[in-house]
Amino acid sequence: MIKKLIYFSIALSLFTCNERTELKQYITILGVAQDGGYPHIGCQKICCADFYDEKKDRKSVVSLGLIDLENQQKWLFEATPDMHTQLAKLEQNHLKKSAIIDGVFLTHAHIGHYTGLMYFGREAYGKKNIPVFTMPKMKNFLTNNGPWSQLVSIQNIVLKNLQHDSTMVLNEKLKVTPFIVPHRDEFSETVGYKIEGSKKTALFIPDIDKWKTWHKNIIEEVKKVDYAFLDATFLNQYEVKRAMSEVPHPFVQETTTLFQHETLATKNKIIFIHFNHTNPALQENSKERKRIEKLGFRFANEDDNFDL
Repeated sequence: MIKKLIYFSIALSLFTCNERTELKQYITILGVAQDGGYPHIGCQKICCADFYDEKKDRKSVVSLGLIDLENQQKWLFEATPDMHTQLAKLEQNHLKKSAIIDGVFLTHAHIGHYTGLMYFGREAYGKKNIPVFTMPKMKNFLTNNGPWSQLVSIQNIVLKNLQHDSTMVLNEKLKVTPFIVPHRDEFSETVGYKIEGSKKTALFIPDIDKWKTWHKNIIEEVKKVDYAFLDATFLNQYEVKRAMSEVPHPFVQETTTLFQHETLATKNKIIFIHFNHTNPALQENSKERKRIEKLGFRFANEDDNFDL
């Protein structure tokens, strides 16, 4: 059974993570870490010490690139603190054109998901009219709070309206639909996204409180798509010494338990992303990650590509 599982996972991985040159429309992984990145500020644990001892590689904050080589367009999901290098990677490795990006889709107003907008300001890039797609509360937050309001007032960015469950048609091959999910909404609502290509569809839910607090059934939602990039912030409740109620997320252990009786094909659709620095599953060769992969689940790695 284990051999069959390994062969199935390898075959599916090869099918979905093809070489970029073979793809026309696809998602590329630009970051996998939680908002604070890896290594993490103030961390003196072995997880971050391994980076400084040159045993582990740096991990960028969670972000997806959406590329359409046929129509010469590219979009970014999340404006992270690593956005400057993530945009450079899109340009150098995927699509170089006069516009740095055709649009940025934001999920919510936590630091790892929107603060990269600062690079569009006059202190850095300083160009005009970069489209930023936002939900109503996120738009209000950016418009009425500095320094983000300056980006709006001098038109470094142009805010484009999104609505819950309303599909945005990007072109004849690609569509994006935001949907509200429960999360710590201190400054804005929080959304996930459905990204639809002509052949395949993906879910992107980097942040959510708990699957049971969402009005939708995550198992049924995963079954409807080809890829599901899901919140994997913490492995389990024992990972950090703080009140987990302050930072609610579905533990990876909870998600794998929830899907334990589903088919291998369904489990293989789940691609974990958005790892806290303390989560051992962030590291490719950890025993925890290997154990979860043997169950049929997958993990996002920077530079992976997924055909749409």
